[in-house]
Amino acid sequence: MSAIPVPETVSVLLVEDDATIRRAVQLSLERYGYRVTPAEDGLAGLEAFRAGGHDLLIVDVMLPELDGIGLTRRVREESPVPVLIMSARGDALDVVAGLEAGADDYVVKPVDTGVLVARIRTLLRRATFRPDPAPAPDGAAPAASAGTPDGTLVFGDLSIDTLGLEVRRAGQPVQLTPTELRLLLEFAASPGAVLDRRRLLREVWDYGWEGDTRVVDLCVLRLRKKIGADRIETVRGFGYKLVRG
Repeated sequence: MSAIPVPETVSVLLVEDDATIRRAVQLSLERYGYRVTPAEDGLAGLEAFRAGGHDLLIVDVMLPELDGIGLTRRVREESPVPVLIMSARGDALDVVAGLEAGADDYVVKPVDTGVLVARIRTLLRRATFRPDPAPAPDGAAPAASAGTPDGTLVFGDLSIDTLGLEVRRAGQPVQLTPTELRLLLEFAASPGAVLDRRRLLREVWDYGWEGDTRVVDLCVLRLRKKIGADRIETVRGFGYKLVRG
């Protein structure tokens, strides 16, 4: 698996209209070594994003000019760059809307700096994810993967290149965000097995606590839209499973 980029090499675009919060978050992240570009509204954030060079976006929901939901949707149309939503209320519908728009995770304001940095590191780890090769017996060369010799897993019309990290459906490329790709690979590692939401939070989102399972449900919903609604089955009361055939 690829290493997490060191903070000095990471550029964070922070889109927050409250000047006090924006400055506090910027200073906190800069103390950890991250390079931070601040933007005070959604349109300024979109312009800064399109200028390029950012590894991760932190986006407030309630923004002037273009709100955080609209900004996230615009960004997701153009790039798989990780997006972290900030919301003033953890139970607010705007959190759900942000995840549906394509955000990878969210935090509730005010957010502890340590928690924010941990979430950033997790998103960066997903964005640079490369599966570890399977160990080989007796010193032999590592196997590419289960499935075809080149490491491609096939489930009906869905193929997953576990080495090149490319997904195709009926021969056509499927564009997945890093979080969606990790979620799909988690399912593909245990086809036919039911994976509960706690396991998915732990393995895909790196949550070591009882996190909000809405993030799992909404990411599964987005993934279904891309690979086929019938490819991931809901097992009520338990979780989800990838259909083999």
